[in-house]
Amino acid sequence: MLPEDVQIQAVSARAGTVEQMTAAFRINLIALSLLALVVGMFLIYNTMTFSVVQRRPLFGTLRCLGVTRNEVFWLIIGEALLVGMLGAILGSLLGILLGQGAVRLVTQTINDLFFVVTVRGVQIPIESLVKGALLGTVATIITAALPAWEAASVTPRLALSRSGLESKANRAVKISALVGAALIILGIAILLVPTRNLVISFSGTFAIIVGLAMLVPISTGGLMRAAIPGFGRLLGTLGRMAPRGVVSSLSRTSIAVMALMVAVSVTIGVSLMVSSFRYTVQTWLSETLQGDIYISAPGLTATTPTISIDQQTVQALRNWPGVSRADVLRSVNVNTPEGEVHIAATDNFTVAQERVFLTSDSQPQSLWGKMQAGHVLVSEPFANRLGLPRKGGTITLYTERGPRIFPVAGIYYDYASSQGTVLMSLESYQKLWNDPTITAIALRLKPDQDVDHVVQSIQENLSASQGLLVRPNRELRNEVLEVFDRTFAITGALQLLATLVAFIGVLSALLSLELERQRELGILRAVGMTVRQLWSLILLETGLLGSVAGLLAIPTGYILAIILVYIINRRSFGWTLQLELDWLPFLEAFVVAVLAALLAGLYPAYRMGKMITSEALRSE
Repeated sequence: MLPEDVQIQAVSARAGTVEQMTAAFRINLIALSLLALVVGMFLIYNTMTFSVVQRRPLFGTLRCLGVTRNEVFWLIIGEALLVGMLGAILGSLLGILLGQGAVRLVTQTINDLFFVVTVRGVQIPIESLVKGALLGTVATIITAALPAWEAASVTPRLALSRSGLESKANRAVKISALVGAALIILGIAILLVPTRNLVISFSGTFAIIVGLAMLVPISTGGLMRAAIPGFGRLLGTLGRMAPRGVVSSLSRTSIAVMALMVAVSVTIGVSLMVSSFRYTVQTWLSETLQGDIYISAPGLTATTPTISIDQQTVQALRNWPGVSRADVLRSVNVNTPEGEVHIAATDNFTVAQERVFLTSDSQPQSLWGKMQAGHVLVSEPFANRLGLPRKGGTITLYTERGPRIFPVAGIYYDYASSQGTVLMSLESYQKLWNDPTITAIALRLKPDQDVDHVVQSIQENLSASQGLLVRPNRELRNEVLEVFDRTFAITGALQLLATLVAFIGVLSALLSLELERQRELGILRAVGMTVRQLWSLILLETGLLGSVAGLLAIPTGYILAIILVYIINRRSFGWTLQLELDWLPFLEAFVVAVLAALLAGLYPAYRMGKMITSEALRSE
């Protein structure tokens, strides 16, 4: 027979708790990485297209000599396979280096939000390298299939002509728009499925983003045709030529605009999500941190005090000069049938009035009486994680006196933990767990007291005995926001990487377009176009590409922000966020798109400015 106070809990339950704590964090990082891969696939497509365009005369000659379409197709696919394998090897090496640099950011985030880990070295799992290499190689082959088919399908007579290519592109624009609309509808349907499965949620998100990207070609053509009259009046002949040049080369430019639009829209969406999250946390802090001074012992994590404070220190602080009230807190993890949960037990009788509730059984003023009678309050992430009903729910906790069922009197908004918290009265906790430990104290000062003076007094007299952290209200808020900013540092790095990849994609598309338009631009130079006008034309076209990408990224980024704020975050962490709209991310994204396109156009413009007209006009 086991003693009554002995609890049996499967190892898998405790391990499952740890897994739950990091699962959403890991899946979100994977999703952002896959989004960067999607942008990279646009880059691969542009690179393979550039390779095909550069050798179109060669493929036409080979076809004349008897090489079949299948042989041309598999020749290019074979090249793509070799390039993909080489890129996968180099990418794995670069990934190891980036992983070593990112491990500090991720470790700090886990330490801040979940539990303490000490990473002394970076292990390199072989299966991760194999999966990454296979993913990169397969992505290369898939994206190379369309350029390979284009090279194989072109007849020898049309090998040096763009007319046949652009007629196909015009038909493809309409098909792309239909497929894009279908993907958007599919993505919306997937997101409407009531599930907490993040794989399903991100699948719907990707479907919508890709669907919106596939609307880019038809949108680009429409915007450029609408811009021709205005640009013609403003800039004359060059103003009419530039939009027409973009329209006439949609087979090349649309993919570059799609890549840049997706990268910039991700920047907008994530920026709006982060700013909305920050605004929500700031509002939450102003509502929940009502004390003037907060005292705790240095702990293992940045968000939860876990080290006990000496009882004599607690009593001394209750009677400290200038203190009108001292609220104490016991923060501890306890076992439940679902694994470990975090308990916050307090004697703060106004705690319910300092919370904003999703639902509650009664008015906040009367909730403290229920808490003293054995009821508990739970945070929104906790309720979502356990699937508690909005009203009438109960939870089971293993106490020192055996398992006890606690009625849930209310569900409140909270952003301190993705696992959630159970809030109860300190009296109920101490009665059931026989634990007098105190882990944090909130002091409220009399109206005439200077906060900094009291903090200094406490630090001089008490901090040395236990190394207490004595922080005024504003300092604690700043520390919380610092933790928040560290949490999203890795997200910013992934955004920058996606934008860089998109920039390279625009550059490769422009170089490809330059090769195909060499004869056309040579004729313009022969009939009197100056080098300065040539520069102006090319940069105007690239500026238009960037402007279209920036304009189309604005609604796409807004849609992505809505999905991230109201669907992904809620299903990942159980948080309800308030969308905070700010014009700055939209403006920054538009400027980034235009500048990226203009910078990508500098080298092609330089090359075309240096071309010899006679060589540009020469035809095989």
